[in-house]
Amino acid sequence: MSACNWTLEEQRDAIGRGEITPSELIAEHRERARRLQPQLKAFVRMVDEEEFSRGPLAGVPLTVKDSFDMEGLPTLTGSLYRNGHRAASDSTAVRRLRRAGAVIIGKTNCPEFLANYETDNHITGWTANPWNLNCTAGGSSGGEAAAIASGCSAGGVGSDGGGSIRVPAHCCGIVGLKPTPGRVSAAGHHPEISHPGGLLGVAGPMARTVRDVEILFQVLSGYDSQDPFSAPVELREPDVRAMRIGFIEQRCDTAIADVVARAGTELERMGHGIERFDVPGIDRIADVWEFFFITLPDALKRQVIEGAPEKAHWTGLELLKEDRPQPSGTEVLAQLAARDKLRAAVLRAMNDVPVLISAPCAIPAWAYRERSAPYTETMRASFVWNVLGFPALVLPFGFTPEGLPVGVQLIGRPWEEETLLSVGRELEEARGPFPLPPER
Repeated sequence: MSACNWTLEEQRDAIGRGEITPSELIAEHRERARRLQPQLKAFVRMVDEEEFSRGPLAGVPLTVKDSFDMEGLPTLTGSLYRNGHRAASDSTAVRRLRRAGAVIIGKTNCPEFLANYETDNHITGWTANPWNLNCTAGGSSGGEAAAIASGCSAGGVGSDGGGSIRVPAHCCGIVGLKPTPGRVSAAGHHPEISHPGGLLGVAGPMARTVRDVEILFQVLSGYDSQDPFSAPVELREPDVRAMRIGFIEQRCDTAIADVVARAGTELERMGHGIERFDVPGIDRIADVWEFFFITLPDALKRQVIEGAPEKAHWTGLELLKEDRPQPSGTEVLAQLAARDKLRAAVLRAMNDVPVLISAPCAIPAWAYRERSAPYTETMRASFVWNVLGFPALVLPFGFTPEGLPVGVQLIGRPWEEETLLSVGRELEEARGPFPLPPER
């Protein structure tokens, strides 16, 4: 088996034992990435760095979504409007990965402005799913998910404002963690999300196993003065034995519902108490997310587009609405107040139920631009947790009859990422090794 198919942990340990050199490992990943790029279009650019520092990831080849700054390189976020940009310095996430010894071999594809759940743009094109080249890899971290699932990268970093880590993880059969805002610094990300105006967006790790995501989380987390959301939260080792877990029932594809139900049964078999959980104010939460993700940024997007409309891509235009009045300051304050009240209500409901399980979204990976329902219906299972600021983890747990991967989502209380990772490891162990996409 190619070393590209090893997990991040296996690659790290093989380097440590001298079974493979970092140069050999990096060369294998670069060769695979270049070979698969015409089919997948996962990469915006390859990065030809070789040197690395000593650390817990010394010599491991990783990727980052093309929304994180790397010094001297453009951060295009899938948009021709960003042509000519060059980053003055590394984002905090890139700097921490490099400090841990990782080698960044490429920047991965995303939709224009990161504003879509399908990855396509005028620069690189449409990112295909490694499991089925006729299906999407999801978005907006679709390039990152496709690169990792196909073995072009051992893992990396994405960002998530409405499911943008978790939906691609679900579509591509990998693991993705959306942390609490500030747990992983988003400084040096474009669009800027490391300030209160960002509210929804976070940076988070992606890899093929929960353990690999945990390794990346330990490297990436920690206080950063450049991210106003950041807090000095230490890493912990929670006790999750016999924990009560809430089961969220929702309308979704039958195959997804079956996989999530099976995961709930496995958790019950492990000794966890499973009980139905209804998210208080779910419809209002969805409305608040739409206000902050779609309505509020509309005016800024229009200003960018109106100067050169021929540069715009459908992924950046799809969620724009005609003749929408710009919200007033009073309306923004009212929505912020509503968000805080809803968040408090959900926290009360989760007082004795630290973890919830649900579908990541309502549908499996779909063909190019073929959506069975609007975003606000298909992706609600993911984006409500952005507006509330709760951490959430998606891991693969089964397949559709057509052979597409299906993920399950675990949701936790703010700053309790370690609890999600611990329960995720239990589910992963119960599931057994997850297969890789077909060799291409």
